[in-house]
Amino acid sequence: MSTHRQDRETLRWITRRHFFQECRVGLGRIALASLLAGGAETLAGDRTSNPLAPQKPHFKPRAKHVIFLFMAGGPSHLELFDYKPKLQELDGQVVPESYVKNKRFAFLKKDAKLLATRRKFRRWGQCGAQISELLPHIGSVADELCIIRSMVTEVFNHGPAKLFVNTGSSRFGRPSMGAWVTYGIGSLADNLPGFVVLQSGPRGPRGGAPLWGSGFLPTSYQGVPFLPGPEPILNLASPPGMHGVPQEHLFRTVRELNRHRRELVGDPEIATRIAQYEMAYRMQTSAPELMDLSGETKQTLAMYGATPGKVSFANNCLLARRLVERGVRFVQLYHTDWDHHGNAGLDLNKGIERLCREVDQPTAALIRDLKQRGLLDETLVIWGGEFGRTPMGEPRQTLGRDHHIDGYTMFLAGGGVRGGHSVGATDELGFYAVEDPVHVHDLQATVLHLLGLDHTRLTFRFQGRDFRLTDIGGRVVEKVLA
Repeated sequence: MSTHRQDRETLRWITRRHFFQECRVGLGRIALASLLAGGAETLAGDRTSNPLAPQKPHFKPRAKHVIFLFMAGGPSHLELFDYKPKLQELDGQVVPESYVKNKRFAFLKKDAKLLATRRKFRRWGQCGAQISELLPHIGSVADELCIIRSMVTEVFNHGPAKLFVNTGSSRFGRPSMGAWVTYGIGSLADNLPGFVVLQSGPRGPRGGAPLWGSGFLPTSYQGVPFLPGPEPILNLASPPGMHGVPQEHLFRTVRELNRHRRELVGDPEIATRIAQYEMAYRMQTSAPELMDLSGETKQTLAMYGATPGKVSFANNCLLARRLVERGVRFVQLYHTDWDHHGNAGLDLNKGIERLCREVDQPTAALIRDLKQRGLLDETLVIWGGEFGRTPMGEPRQTLGRDHHIDGYTMFLAGGGVRGGHSVGATDELGFYAVEDPVHVHDLQATVLHLLGLDHTRLTFRFQGRDFRLTDIGGRVVEKVLA
């Protein structure tokens, strides 16, 4: 019998069976409700039926969730976290040749002049961390932060550099960090995706959807973008006339067809399809409820600077907390426009001031809110971008710096991280990481370690090779760990 004929016969059989089931006091509807109410718990660990079922980690984890605050465009460490008196002293002088020999930059030439920061720094908290006046709220939670001042990466153009941080490769087609995490340990959420993406700023990040894609992993593990408004996920709401019983009939029929097809051909993507249908059914209620911030207290909204119904980084930080409360494993917030070369609006004057106002208060509020709710110990917060900015200025309209890969800053908080601590240092001009360099693959290995995953063992065989997030590199940065 041909495949098409088998499917037609299966559909006839399912339709007849559903007719008799409806005549028996709606037992099918009761079974469906039971599945949707308790399916995730019943199937825990069973990836055949539920690809996002929680999985046992390699060892005891320190964190259960990740919130990655991604500052797309490359924030300037020299304006925000890495004060250099020597750079102030040499302002306007040509950079020494020893610093730029055999180096390439996105726009600068090797005779560029050094640019001192125009920002004041002060020491914050008991740890005395030096943080810019542009980030006073983040400075106020300095004792919760582990600041890595010696980050290094390999790619100096935005799209490939974002891919490198998020997927471990500068080429399209690799799974993102969030996909690897949910593939490794599943999700704790019953009625939401395991990996959610929120965006703010004037445009999306360069690189687009592959930054949160699943690559060659099953598509269950890809990030799901949530949009503001009553319909946070495209095509989630049912069309007119398809609510209630008609929708249940359609859902059951498609589910049975998919199960039959999976048994016939053994394609694991069909299990993904079944799970996504079931998740979509549950999310018709859970997603709009999640996005509605009107139930938060006035004090909480004021702490974040959030406004219900508005598209903002502040709202997204509050949503991130609500997502981890509901068991979502990996939440990533993209906030764009950090590419401060010195053009109008994209400079180290008004441009960086605007962005710091947008992210400073919500970032600190998120850390405080997680802590007061007892969630910070189990939630790893990451803040940073794809690279830093050069100690040399660009000859443009106003103050700006070029892309820089040899030394920049990111910070972590919560989730097993050593708070009130700094790791590594750059040289006296803020050019090279000279103390405890932390490669992007090292950061990725450390994030996985905090979640109880050995980055060398979290692999997926594809095209005859075992791939991993950290490629052939990576080491756990012990100095980050509490």
